[in-house]
Amino acid sequence: MRKLYFLLPGTSGKFACGGLWAELKTLKLAQQVCHADVVTYRQKETGKLFLDDLLKEPNLNDVIFVISWGFDIAQLAKKLQSYHVIYHAHSAGYKFTLPANIPIVTVSRNTLGYWGQKSPNTLIYYLPNEISPEFKNLSLERDIDVLVQARKSSAYLLKELIPTLEKKCKVFLVNSYVEDLPGLFNRAKVYLYDSAEYWAQTGVSEGFGLQPMEALACGCQVFSSVNGGLSDYLDPGFNCYKIAGYSQEYDIQRILQVIHSPVSLKLSEQVLAEYRYENIIHRLQVILNELNEFFDHKQHHPGNIPDLTQTRLVSLVVKNMYNKVKKKYFSA
Repeated sequence: MRKLYFLLPGTSGKFACGGLWAELKTLKLAQQVCHADVVTYRQKETGKLFLDDLLKEPNLNDVIFVISWGFDIAQLAKKLQSYHVIYHAHSAGYKFTLPANIPIVTVSRNTLGYWGQKSPNTLIYYLPNEISPEFKNLSLERDIDVLVQARKSSAYLLKELIPTLEKKCKVFLVNSYVEDLPGLFNRAKVYLYDSAEYWAQTGVSEGFGLQPMEALACGCQVFSSVNGGLSDYLDPGFNCYKIAGYSQEYDIQRILQVIHSPVSLKLSEQVLAEYRYENIIHRLQVILNELNEFFDHKQHHPGNIPDLTQTRLVSLVVKNMYNKVKKKYFSA
């Protein structure tokens, strides 16, 4: 099995974010299956390989480069066109296309569907993010009524809903790094997450939406948007509630009802099992086996299925229109 090199712009400083942690977590999972390592390409770091140095090596046939940083994908794909490359896709909506010789591994079914339409001739797989075992319901007394993290939250949530809720119940607003997130989720009755506005401004989708699932795993009642990857597992009315539901007054009414109600919604263990270690590692083994077979094949066989380019799409539409006109006027 080929070695995996996970390409990252850097692993510290300005590159520190949720996407980086998710990719490093995938790297650790991959290391359970095969040799895998980090390679940086913008920021040189002590003890880590640097891409430009690595590409000077004469033979890299036995490695696969894993690219994931959305805004850098087009440039990296071009730079690595003569090597084995896979795209680990989190968010969807970036304005680039990929050749069929770059397989895509997506973290959500939402992103899976996006690339299934955009790249119909590409090998595409689904490998969700892992929910760590420490995210579980400890059945503790919950002393926080409403928990919300400022990052990615909508203006409505922060400037309208939260100030009103603070007058009616105990609200805890997080605006910095939390060391014990499972512990915090186990203290909260309700968790609010509203990222649709944030992702609309960036022009790309919510790739997975890890924290609402982590909150649900810890027994929180979740009020959330259901945009992008959140729609993979959130089911309003059955395991969560939809935030920003018509009016602020209706949101307040529903949140207070949930805080004081003994009835609770939860994510089933069957759904959670899909995101736990055992299932993720199994899927990763299957995917990597298939990818290695594909790269063996690619070395000896060129791709020969026509790409669905914009030019070809226009040609197909014109041809279909012509055939409809021809059938209507010349079959009479």
